[in-house]
Amino acid sequence: MTLSAIKPGKIVTIGEILVDIMALERGRGFLEPLNLRGPFPGGAPAIFIAQAARLGHAAAIISCVGDDDFGWLNIERLKRGRVDVSAVRVHEDHVTASAFVRYREDGERDFLFNLKRSAAGQTEIDQPARALLAECAHFHIMGSSLFSFHLIDEVKKAIEIVKANGATVSFDPNIRKEMMDIAEMRAGLELMLQYCDIFLPSGPELVIPTEAKSEPAAIAELLELGVGCIVVKRAARGSSYYDRDRAIDCPGYKVVEADPTGAGDCFGATFVTCRRSGLPVEECLSLANAAGALAVSRQGGMEGISTLREMRALIANAS
Repeated sequence: MTLSAIKPGKIVTIGEILVDIMALERGRGFLEPLNLRGPFPGGAPAIFIAQAARLGHAAAIISCVGDDDFGWLNIERLKRGRVDVSAVRVHEDHVTASAFVRYREDGERDFLFNLKRSAAGQTEIDQPARALLAECAHFHIMGSSLFSFHLIDEVKKAIEIVKANGATVSFDPNIRKEMMDIAEMRAGLELMLQYCDIFLPSGPELVIPTEAKSEPAAIAELLELGVGCIVVKRAARGSSYYDRDRAIDCPGYKVVEADPTGAGDCFGATFVTCRRSGLPVEECLSLANAAGALAVSRQGGMEGISTLREMRALIANAS
């Protein structure tokens, strides 16, 4: 089923809502007192769905936050962005998830996550979530959300509901090196690929869930598994699209980088939303590249979402 041919309905995602708190000094880790900036509303699923809503699509998220300032900061921000938060539970006994971020001198980042024991870890498919999934036309999953067997089970429940209703599914592995020690992660990655219509890896993530040693071999293996199409995010170099019939490369757009947090989430949301609007793959790739570029030019994951007009302006100025 193609995204442009699917029934009307909401784009829905599930997973962590958190705050990002960023170190102002570069260096490794968090073993010393630092100047910090934040909290910024964030979390990969939250950034994704905020970008989809900014593009005018009906959008919703299933999640859980604490009854604290960090949780309400996110809820109010999503509501202002016209994201349906009816399935975001406010938990009295767990705090909102957080991520502390620090840049190294080489531009790489270190993260310190509070996820598994946070409110995000209590996300479940309850009655409000089931009501929302009944309206879902496209369901998006982030690999970062598969950090416990409980979450994997809840995501699987959601997929089974939306697939039974004829919805399509996209999956962004979004793997942080800090998460690769989580035993559940690989099991979750393998499970999601069984249901995936659109696979949205970043560069090296393409080969991680396969037995392949090269990118072409990984693409062939994933398509053979039944993945509908693969969209590879290549950062400043742009992106590539693959399905059984074609391969398309699209160059990126140059900007001054302030913070890469959320760039891939904005890219994925833009590609999915534009395909659901019936735009050609080439145009969807170009707009998604522009969304990613605009995202890195602003500090804070959710601060980086942009409008279609801003994306088209960036493309026009690059011509």
